[in-house]
Amino acid sequence: MKSDSVKKGIKAAPARALMYGMGYTKEEIERPLIGIVNSQNEIVAGHMHLDEIAKAAKLGVAMSGGTPIEFPAIAVCDGIAMGHVGMKYSLASRELIADSIEAMATAHGFDGLVLIPNCDKIVPGMLMAAARLNIPAVVVSGGPMRAGKLNNKALDFSTCIEKVAACSDGKVTEEELEEEAKRACPGCGSCSGLFTANSMNSLTEVLGMGLPLNGSALAQTGERNQLAKYAGMYVMDCVKNNRRPRDILTLDAFKNAITVDMAMAGSTNTVLHLPAIAHEAGIELNLDLFHEISKHTPCLTKLSPSGKHHMEDLHLAGGIPALMNELSKKGLINEDALTVTGKTVGETIKDFKVLDYEVIRSVDNAYSSEGGIAILRGNLAPDGAVVKESAVSKEMMVHEGPARVYDSEEEAVKAIFGNEINKGDVIVIRYEGPKGGPGMREMLSPTSAIAGMGLDKDVALLTDGRFSGATRGASIGHVSPEAMEGGLIGLVEEGDTIFVDITNKKLELKVSEEELEKRRKNYVKPEPKIKTGYLSRYAKLVTSANTGAVLK
Repeated sequence: MKSDSVKKGIKAAPARALMYGMGYTKEEIERPLIGIVNSQNEIVAGHMHLDEIAKAAKLGVAMSGGTPIEFPAIAVCDGIAMGHVGMKYSLASRELIADSIEAMATAHGFDGLVLIPNCDKIVPGMLMAAARLNIPAVVVSGGPMRAGKLNNKALDFSTCIEKVAACSDGKVTEEELEEEAKRACPGCGSCSGLFTANSMNSLTEVLGMGLPLNGSALAQTGERNQLAKYAGMYVMDCVKNNRRPRDILTLDAFKNAITVDMAMAGSTNTVLHLPAIAHEAGIELNLDLFHEISKHTPCLTKLSPSGKHHMEDLHLAGGIPALMNELSKKGLINEDALTVTGKTVGETIKDFKVLDYEVIRSVDNAYSSEGGIAILRGNLAPDGAVVKESAVSKEMMVHEGPARVYDSEEEAVKAIFGNEINKGDVIVIRYEGPKGGPGMREMLSPTSAIAGMGLDKDVALLTDGRFSGATRGASIGHVSPEAMEGGLIGLVEEGDTIFVDITNKKLELKVSEEELEKRRKNYVKPEPKIKTGYLSRYAKLVTSANTGAVLK
């Protein structure tokens, strides 16, 4: 056992002394030591209840002959960090999570890990750590919250934030906004739509690192606690059989994940996180692979923000395994890929059938013949840009308009709420990429303001930053190279014509090469926005969005 180097023999007596001092028995010390990585805290709705999950996971480990040992991981709430300097830390916290788990697991010689995340950056951060460490590991998330209800209408976090703009525009009162805020998030769990957290929790089971229904079984239910107990049991089985993350996180597993991502129209942030996880497993995922898979993957679901359904509806319809079963009818799933249970994907999904074809459409009645996420290229984004195509109105699939240029999210939000944006405009928000932000902030505030003001069918928005999984409309992010790296987005001027063609995957700045050359000669790179602390170090090491914004 890996932990023998920590606890066995004469030289390890001092370590055993410390463990005896904590109350561990000789028998417990001799068993496999399983780290229970718990990201519970009291500031994230998706994580408030994770002590329940950790308790269940520890029971599962103990029942199967292991010794569970809990330690913490940090978690940032994107919803609370949104719209201010705090959001700069969200994506950057992904690397801190992976690094801290590596430090704890290696320093203490754990034989395996049960990883307990639930929200946006925490899920990929933990998966990155698992791939890097390559010791037996199982992920069990905290589960999605239920959708809210008001006047017999389903609500969620995205509908609430869109009401902020509607309130500012005088369409709803402050009292109505507050009533929606009280009802939108009725309990603990990851926000109820197919936003980044639920996208990544769902893809965790597709990758084979989580158990079936990890993405959709609701928070604070018996079913979710059972999953946690089984996660504890299965990590012990992984230890016994030396089944490790890199046995599971193969190229075929990532292709499955991209396929399901496209079929369910997941968050655009998955295009950042899957390459980052793959990078830790020694696999390169480029945007071309996303593009190729999207071309032949039908879009089968439209969950909020793309449609009216929520995670509880997906769960009752059969969950992710049923969606994969449906995709397998067209040979789109690699069924030989391995999972943490020791079963193949094919063995796992064969008994899961779609129970509600209104929520999960059949492959012969898809919303579209292509996936819900599109990769755009052109002179504005030679290395790629990302848009959630399924959440774009038909009117905005092709759009040409004048650029409205802002060098920060704050400037753009001020202009939107100041009614300075006109129908037909293309809002450009730059210097918000991984280096320029730094931290590549999510921009739910401007996109929700546009939607809340009823402009989502008239205005496009593009940025070298990124968008929340709750975003809808012609919101194009991850423009690469970013402005801080010399990308063309840094040379766009007010009034320039920008052409967006989502149907044909094009993103063009209609300015002559001669004029662009003049601008390059006069360009002055701005000073870093943050010059001290973690974010300053992060900005020096982080790579472009098209590589997953990994550190090198």
